[in-house]
Amino acid sequence: MGSWDAALDAAGIRGERLRADFTRQRRVVARYRFPQYAAVRLLLPRPAVPHLLAATAFMHHTDNLLDGDGSLRERSAAYERWAGQTREALATSHSDHDVLRPLLHACAARPRLARHVEAFLHGAAVELDFAGFGTEADYQRYVDVYSLPAFMLLACVLAPESEPAGYRDACRAFIDGSQRLDFVNDLADDLRAGRLTIPRDVLDRHGVTREDLTARRETPGVRELIARQLDAARTSLGAAHALAGHLPAGHRAFGRALIGMEEATADTARAKGAGLLTSSARPTIPTAVRLLVREYRKRGQ
Repeated sequence: MGSWDAALDAAGIRGERLRADFTRQRRVVARYRFPQYAAVRLLLPRPAVPHLLAATAFMHHTDNLLDGDGSLRERSAAYERWAGQTREALATSHSDHDVLRPLLHACAARPRLARHVEAFLHGAAVELDFAGFGTEADYQRYVDVYSLPAFMLLACVLAPESEPAGYRDACRAFIDGSQRLDFVNDLADDLRAGRLTIPRDVLDRHGVTREDLTARRETPGVRELIARQLDAARTSLGAAHALAGHLPAGHRAFGRALIGMEEATADTARAKGAGLLTSSARPTIPTAVRLLVREYRKRGQ
């Protein structure tokens, strides 16, 4: 994968404390989603690697505050403190927090990133009291307010100079497909946590109740519901392939791999079907390796 120290050097990261901060965030991201982390290390040019990991770690830390233990009041207070810390850090270009120091360095290297951080913070509170979606339109608003701003933290690093015409639309297609896939693929865990992320009007259209899902009833309606949601996710991911064409040549292999991993997950979930009510689906290791090797050979194209 190449030397981590060389990546830090290439990104202009100096100073023992800051390098240690970036190294901690690298470990967080590697534990969080290792296949995507492997794609970052293998496929992105070294100068972009630490900054993408810093943006990802910041997003993950914020998500943990929003979705963590504690009452709504406690989580809201923790989030407001964090949002205040982040905004102060952006305003002063200084922080004592080991998640924010790498983010500040990434913002200095990618000036547009600060604007996306603010957009993400502005919409993130929607996750605090999430109670499900009444309609498909509610889900689409959630994507616009929360999911897309979160992804733009990363997309901004991938397209460092500007956002070409059509780039945001391609990012929107990707995150719509990825978010819908996550909601279907994580049904078992979400239901155990008391969350239902499939819109109620979609359930009604298929004649499925919440109790059908929590009881893991593999009815024809449940099977059809899962299949149609995964088909919709796959369609959005297919439209997202335009994203890679907007990226600098050195970043395109990573963009294709990112979409390819989601498509492979969608295909695995489709094969599992109603089994998703018991556990999530993940592509096999050989599938992920083949995808990364293919894109490694096509770097720069």
